[in-house]
This record gives sequence, structure tokens and C-alpha cells, in this order.
Amino acid sequence: MRAGLTCLHLLLITSVSGFGVQLNQHREFTRNSHSIFSESRTQTSLRSSSPEDGEEKSINVLGTRMECCCANVRDSGIGTGFYRNGYCSTGAQDVGRHTVCIQVTDDFLEFSKSVGNDLSTPMPEYMFPGLKEGDLWCLCAQRWAQAYTFGKAPKLYMRATHEKTLDYVEFSVIREFALDGAEADEEKSELDEKRHRLEKIFGQKSSSPPSSSKSEEEE
Repeated sequence: MRAGLTCLHLLLITSVSGFGVQLNQHREFTRNSHSIFSESRTQTSLRSSSPEDGEEKSINVLGTRMECCCANVRDSGIGTGFYRNGYCSTGAQDVGRHTVCIQVTDDFLEFSKSVGNDLSTPMPEYMFPGLKEGDLWCLCAQRWAQAYTFGKAPKLYMRATHEKTLDYVEFSVIREFALDGAEADEEKSELDEKRHRLEKIFGQKSSSPPSSSKSEEEE
């Protein structure tokens, strides 16, 4: 499926003219995006890249099972995501990494169009309904990072955002824009507590002296 078309202009934007200073800024972003967000790679201790039927494991940025973003956009019968299954899953074919579950705003749509990626116009041949304010959609991680750099990033749902987003954006930034931040904090707190208990248990086991062997007891 060629569902990655929504990020096509991101790959071809260097051939687009007429955007003046904003285009130059975009080019600068493209060169530096990985260095700008390089610290995000330290937040990926729970990540897994094992493929399952062409998709990478659907784990969100919290390290838990990813929730559905939107399975039926405006009653169009179209689900969001690269695989159009409602989830922001990703895999080897998804070059654009459609991993961020956003809530669309007019401000973001205008920005995206200004840098050559029109997300408002429907394209039925690619199962793309065209987006409107309030829609939930799986956006390319690099596109979200670009919008963040320009102060146009839309809000997102952490529990429906794939862990691969952490390759482009720091966890703290994602939390700042989370619409489900309170729920995510509670879930993360529970995970941290379980992790702490496990570490304590295994730490006690590793520090305990080895038991005597049977032969030693007989002696």
C-alpha cells in the first residue's frame, strides 16, 4: 500500500520553489533534524524493533501496548496509520514513520501546506480522506518534529504514539504536547513502581551468598 504518500513532499521538498525564507529554513531543518533531536535516543530502553508480519511491535512511547488512534476518520470508513488499520504502527515499508497520533488543527494544516505537504485535500485513491481540525491522524514523526521546530506542532496522544517517534523527538517534548498526559503519567508511574520492585527482588537475589553444595553439607 502506498499510504506513505502523505509524506511524499517531505522527501521532494528541495525541488519546490516559491517558499522563500521558509523553504530555506526547512532545508536547514532537514540537514540538522537528527542532531537536534539526538538526545531522544536515550529514552528508548524499552524499545523493540522485531518485525511482526511486516510491522514492528506496536509499543507506544511509554513502553506499553499501543492504543488505537482512529479507526474511522469522520465516518469515512478509513482508518489512520500507514496500514490504515487505525494504529500508528510502522514497519520497513513505512519510510516516513507515520507514528505520531495527533489531533489536527487548522494552524498545523496551514503550516504543513506552506512547506509543500497538503494534508487537507482528499485523495481517495490512496485512502486519504483529507484532514480537518479535530481529526485524529497518524503523522510522520519527522513532520511533527519539523512543526515543533517552527512552533506549529499539534497536540498528540502518547498512548497511541509509536515508540519509534523517540528517534526524532525527546520524551519530555512529547509529554509537553500530550492530550492524555495525566493518564500517561499514571501508567508510567505504575510501570516504574513494578520495575523498581523487580530490580529490588533481583538485586537481593544477586547479593545473597551462594548456598552450600550437598557434598559440602555431608562433609
